[in-house]
Formats: sequence, structure tokens, C-alpha cells
Amino acid sequence: MTTLQRLLLASAMALGPVATGAHAADLVVGFTLDADTLDPANHRKRETETIIRNMYDGLLTRDANMVVVPEIAESMTQISPTVYDFKIRPGIKFHDGTAMTAEDVKFTLDRVTVENAMEGTTSPRQSLMGPVASVEVVGGDTVRITLKEPWPILPAMLPNQQIVSKAFVEANGSAGIATAENGTGPFKLVEWRKGESVILERFADYYGGASDIPPVGPACVDRVIFKIIPESASRVAALLAGDVHIINELPAFSIAQVNANNGTHVMTVNGTRSFFVAMNLEGEYFDDPLVRQAAAHAIDKNLLIDKILGGNAAPINGILSPDAFGASELPSYGYDPELAKKLLADAGFPNGIDIVMDTEGAFKDTAEAIASLLTKAGIRTTVAVGESAQLTAKWRVQGKAPKTGDMYFSSWGNGSLDPFDIFTPTHRTNDRGNSAGYANPAVDALLDAAATELDVAKRAGMYREAELLINADLPYLYLWVPQDIYGVSDRVTGWQPSADSRINLHDACLK
Repeated sequence: MTTLQRLLLASAMALGPVATGAHAADLVVGFTLDADTLDPANHRKRETETIIRNMYDGLLTRDANMVVVPEIAESMTQISPTVYDFKIRPGIKFHDGTAMTAEDVKFTLDRVTVENAMEGTTSPRQSLMGPVASVEVVGGDTVRITLKEPWPILPAMLPNQQIVSKAFVEANGSAGIATAENGTGPFKLVEWRKGESVILERFADYYGGASDIPPVGPACVDRVIFKIIPESASRVAALLAGDVHIINELPAFSIAQVNANNGTHVMTVNGTRSFFVAMNLEGEYFDDPLVRQAAAHAIDKNLLIDKILGGNAAPINGILSPDAFGASELPSYGYDPELAKKLLADAGFPNGIDIVMDTEGAFKDTAEAIASLLTKAGIRTTVAVGESAQLTAKWRVQGKAPKTGDMYFSSWGNGSLDPFDIFTPTHRTNDRGNSAGYANPAVDALLDAAATELDVAKRAGMYREAELLINADLPYLYLWVPQDIYGVSDRVTGWQPSADSRINLHDACLK
């Protein structure tokens, strides 16, 4: 049996002949992960947001080049360093036909920013709105956001918040909105078959979307289906067989195959997701900086980028993408397995150590390649695959007992390309993404000061200083920022991948 035949068989087994209820005119996306919820305020997953954002719009959005533009807002005016006004576009309808108003926008933002606003629970997206002090409606059609202190990246963070219907949420509650939707986006929900597919249909009364992102108007296709296919070989096979039209996270080793196939091609975009390995600074081994340095010298990043990612990634020596604000050149821990062994011996482990590296199933192959390099340098590493929710609970819930793992291969998205929403959560003491258990008061002070600094040069300098500190402390093995790689059917027109990893299907057509 050939490789292609095996892939096609895997696809048939994964999809089944009628698994999605798809019709010939449906645009089908082979997608890695199902949504955690359909509630825009109750998740922290980029994959979940991709699905939600095809049903819900925000005050602002981003075009394919990551430029922030008005969407539900007709205009934005900065009144002062701490006050922003957003005039709401008239004539926008929710999917149930009711009119969207400024009160819905206020309700949405209050639900995200106010403590215990979600029926006694605080939104996990609260930190994405920074120091918001209040949201009020001014003059009937304008929403005013007042900050507790200057926060220069408010406009960059607002595309992360999707507007919900106050009446719908109050009628259905948080439990109801988790599995149903009533957005203002280009598609409305037909059915969510959990673990299998999310089926959407065009909203005929869509106001058209951002006027700065043509074409403006209803979506091009009648229906969209997100078909959940976690296994990479099955996603590729489904694309090659014509069962799906777009797949995300195309493996680099499949690029040539997809480009050579009649009817498919590859599309790429510079990504905004940093990949790294968290080392448990609260554990048995990695509390010692010599062991962390040994691990860093054991990794041949250039080899991994070449062999696993097909060269489609930029190496990093800190958490920031080279394209991010404030990113700068940093010292590199060069590949040197003999030095790694010496550092282990200096740390009291002349015979090496045995550890476990946690990761999600989608990253198993990459984690095993990293584990092989670590093992050759004396850090004998076994990969353990876990579910996303389990690993988040294990590695990213702060303020509990010391972490019990050794290493965690993971990533963090930075859709704004601003350090605030990647540097701060992953490195500030006890912050929500601090998987390593890292704590450095000097880094905390720099990150806090940079968050409110309006002078661009000063702010960049603070992040530079913080990057140098973490580069020396090395709480993570900083690896790479890959390009996002998609396999696409030649039937798809009008669609572009976006650096924030969203698959926005408003403009996508099928020929």
C-alpha cells in the first residue's frame, strides 16, 4: 500500500461518508480542534475563537495584514490617554433578527471585564481587556471605554472580544450560550456536533462586515462546515481526496505532496505563535540553572526547523516573535551536547537525568524529536501526550501546590504582536500562562511599567531589558515562531490566511 493510499484510508475512517452532513456546495474546513464553547467570553483558545469569529463580530477587527480596522464600530476616537469612544454602526442585526445596539456592546464588555459578571464567575478573558475601569453608553450610539491608567494597546486587543446579545444571554444564561449562538457575524449556527463538526449557514441579513475589508456584504458561500480532524495525516488525506477545502496546521513534510497534487496548493503566512518548552522551576531538576542551560545546549533548533518545519519558521531566543513590538537580538545558547553533559555533571548529575515531557497529541512528533536531542545529551526524555484541558490544569493554573511535571512543550499566540499578551502572561509571577513557575521581581516591574508607558521608545527599551533578564534566567527553551501553513483546494477563491491564525470565511468562495 502506498503512502497516499494509507492517507486516503485514514481519511475515510476519520470522516465517514456522511459524518458532516456536507453538500457539494458546502465549504468544508478540516480543523485540528473542536471549540471548547460557543460563548465568546468563556474560553482562551485560538481554535475556539476561529470558529466563534465566523458567527460573531467585534468592535474592531484585523485585516489579513494584521491592521486593526473598525468592524461593528463605525469609528474610534481617543479622547484622552485613558478614554476611547466607539460610534456604533447603525443597522446591524443579530441572527434572531433583533437590532444590535450600543447597550449590547456595553453588556458584552462588562461581562468580560467586571468581576463575577458571568453568573458569579469572572470571564477568563478579563486580562485581555487590561485596566478597563468602566464602559458606558454615550448619546445612544457611542460606547465609551475608560481606563484606570494609560494602556496603549487597547485597540490592538479589542478584536479579541466578540459582541453578544444582552437579551439572548439574559434569557439563556451562560449554560445556554455555551452551546447556542446569536451573533452578528456572516454565518449562523445550524448544528454543533461536538467532537465532530460545527455546521454554519450564511446569514442573509449580515450588515457586510468591516468597510475597510472588501468585499462588503453577505458571505459568498451558503454553508461552512468545520470538520474536526485532529490527526495530521487524516487532514491531509481529506484535502487530497477533495473531502475538505482548507486544512490548518499542514505538516511541513506534506507541503510538496499537497503542491504536487492535482487540485490543491499550499498557502503560508508569517505566524504569531511562539513555541517553547517550559521547564518546571519548582521541580526536582530544573530549579538549577545549570540543568536548564544543559537543556538549552542540547537542542539543535536549526536542525529541527529544517527537518520538521521544512525551514518554515524563525528561531527565537526569547518569547517574542521577531516581528513583535520590542523584539531585539538576544544571545543564543548554541547546540553543544558535550557542553550539556558537562553542565549536568557540574549540577551533580554525571549519569544524566530521566524526565517526562508533556504535550498535546498534535505536537507529539515534534516533542519526540526534541526529546531525542535531549536524550543524546544526557537528559533522557519520555514524551507523554495529554488532553488540552488536562495539561492546562496541570501547567497553567497558578497559586496551587508546586507543579509536578518536568517539561511541557507548548506554545502561546500573540495575535496583537505586542508583548503585553504574550510576555506578561508567560513570565510575570503567577500569571495565567506562566507554565514554568518563573518568578523574577525585576521582570515583573518592567512588564508592569511597559504596559502603561506611552513613550514608544521607552516602552521598547523596557521590553529589551526584560528580554535580556529572561534570556539569562532561561525558564523556557525558546524554540521558534513557525509560519502558519494551510492546504487549500484550487476550488477556493477569495480567501487569505491571517497571521493571527483565524480562518475568516466571509470572503471565501467555491468555484
